[in-house]
Amino acid sequence: MAYGRKYYQSFNQYQTNNISSLQKKMKLILLFSFLSFNAAVKAQKIDSIFVNLYTDSLKKGTYNYINVDGLLSNGRYLPLDTTHLLFTASAGEFKGNSLWLSKDFKASKVSFKVVLKANPTQHKEFDIYIKQKPDDEKLKTNEEIMNDIKRPRKSKKSSNRLTAFN
Repeated sequence: MAYGRKYYQSFNQYQTNNISSLQKKMKLILLFSFLSFNAAVKAQKIDSIFVNLYTDSLKKGTYNYINVDGLLSNGRYLPLDTTHLLFTASAGEFKGNSLWLSKDFKASKVSFKVVLKANPTQHKEFDIYIKQKPDDEKLKTNEEIMNDIKRPRKSKKSSNRLTAFN
């Protein structure tokens, strides 16, 4: 009986050491994979930059996001921010990629320059105009929208239907 218990204990110790060793190997493999992937991502060079505007004009009294993407050497696009870019504008104040314009701003446009920090020869210069019409559009309330949904729609008369001729 003592031999069986001793064998069982040594087998359990072997399994524990083996699993522990396997876990250490897996951790090393994961760490190596992560470092390799990270190096491969960082190795991609930004070939050119593109400005994609979400709107056709800037609004006063709010932050306006300036979206810039980089075309990588592998053909993929990467959204760029202030870690990659240097933003300058003729007016307003930047916070990250967003430009704040005060409500009393008077000019009709803002001129921008976006420079890639890693390669200052890669840059874009462009103008964006300021929204001129006021934001006084009245949006429907939740209650008005729900009432519109619940209200039965009027059916159109069959004036648009084709009729058969005898």
